[in-house]
Amino acid sequence: MRAPVAVLALAALLTACSDSRPCTMIGTRVGVGLTVEAPLASQVDRAELEVCLPDGCRTYEPDLHPVTAAAETTCSGDTCSARMRETGGKQGFADVPGLPKSPVRVRVTLLDADGRTLLDRGLDVTPEGRFPNGPDCGEGGPNALLVAGPDGVRVK
Repeated sequence: MRAPVAVLALAALLTACSDSRPCTMIGTRVGVGLTVEAPLASQVDRAELEVCLPDGCRTYEPDLHPVTAAAETTCSGDTCSARMRETGGKQGFADVPGLPKSPVRVRVTLLDADGRTLLDRGLDVTPEGRFPNGPDCGEGGPNALLVAGPDGVRVK
């Protein structure tokens, strides 16, 4: 009796999934992302993110990379391409194992090439679960996205 029930359940699952877009195995990084806006980014050499979880605080140093955006797009038939340009911003990501979907304290410190502090701000953020394939494909791990600019730090 169990085998027919299992076969019917599997058939129902396959039928339900066949009408929707397939889910890939893409994941979601768990941690804190940081974007430093121009013109502040031109002065920033490195960033430190202190993340305080219930069991204590830890400091991370995300690698910062130039932010890019599409400068121009061209299409020929059903094929399109885009030329990328740097925006003047920088971005990085700190993997934070065990990051919860509840409020945590994050301190953002931006330093210049000489080690001088350009910005030092703390804020409470609530990491969110992300859906890299859409809501029908399940939730990925939580992360928080922050933006640092001339007015301080804010949640993206």
